[in-house]
Amino acid sequence: MYKANDDRYGHLPLRHAGNSGLVLPPVSLGLWRHYSAADPFADRRKVILAAFDHGMYHFDVADHYGTPYYGSSEQLLGQILASDLKPYRDEVVVSTKIGYEIHDGPFGNGTSRKSILQGIDGSLQRLQTDYVDVLYAHRFDDETPLAETVRALDDVVREGKALYIGISNFETAQAQAAIKLFKQLGTPLVLNQMSYNMFNRSVETTGLLDTLDKAGVGLIAYGPLSEGLLSDRYLHGIPADFEIHRTNTGTLAQGRDVVVAKLNALNAIAAKRGQTLSQMALAWLLRKPVVTSVIIGTTSVQHLEDNLKATDNLQFADDELAEIDAILKK
Repeated sequence: MYKANDDRYGHLPLRHAGNSGLVLPPVSLGLWRHYSAADPFADRRKVILAAFDHGMYHFDVADHYGTPYYGSSEQLLGQILASDLKPYRDEVVVSTKIGYEIHDGPFGNGTSRKSILQGIDGSLQRLQTDYVDVLYAHRFDDETPLAETVRALDDVVREGKALYIGISNFETAQAQAAIKLFKQLGTPLVLNQMSYNMFNRSVETTGLLDTLDKAGVGLIAYGPLSEGLLSDRYLHGIPADFEIHRTNTGTLAQGRDVVVAKLNALNAIAAKRGQTLSQMALAWLLRKPVVTSVIIGTTSVQHLEDNLKATDNLQFADDELAEIDAILKK
């Protein structure tokens, strides 16, 4: 029988989601890839429980995640919530999302009222829990009035099926419009989940970070290591079959050799800081208070523990930041 580490809250500094009372660990575990029906349950259980033992009590899924069928990532997490983590459910933060395809037909996609209200019921069934802590609109749906989406998400909170609301992949103008509507309803909108890493800084250049900061909404970064590029794995070259997420396609625009040169230059700075490149890349994001947490995806306990060490040094000297900017802008 699983018993959680008694010292699980003794190491990580917790961070508020914007101006809300929701606090998250600085590093969260995402179950997008390799956590589903096609993967070995015992191995994935080991990583999830190791994360909880290290104070990573936030697990991020979506109804769209899973192989060979959508929703199986929620099912995998649900098995653990209903067994090992059942005594600790009040400590766990579960976030899921609705908006991308989950089944055939017009209501298996998007964020219409019907899609959201039936979608949350499906997620709760798969997760084997009465509520989720955070429910996201997974994307901006330009075929549904934003007011309809916002009202439906607000109703989910009022029904007790979600405690907080998040938006994901909402660009600056879209986020501004949503924030205004949520505030009118008094809905606890606390997070915007976006792609953000050293190579993809669009949330900075579009003014989204400033928008969220002023509104008291936190940013939670997915892809913080750019699909693993920001690690020592690719210091000697990037293979031709390397897959990049659609949000990071501009990273390789100048060619792989240019990226490798940047990785090595960044790695030299990290070494001086006593960090690995991955640890520095995560710390670079977390140095900003508006960034509530970064979501990593790993199937290795060792990798998980290595990434958590990023929080040992979140301070950057001005000359370090200037040197990093100069490298990234080359």
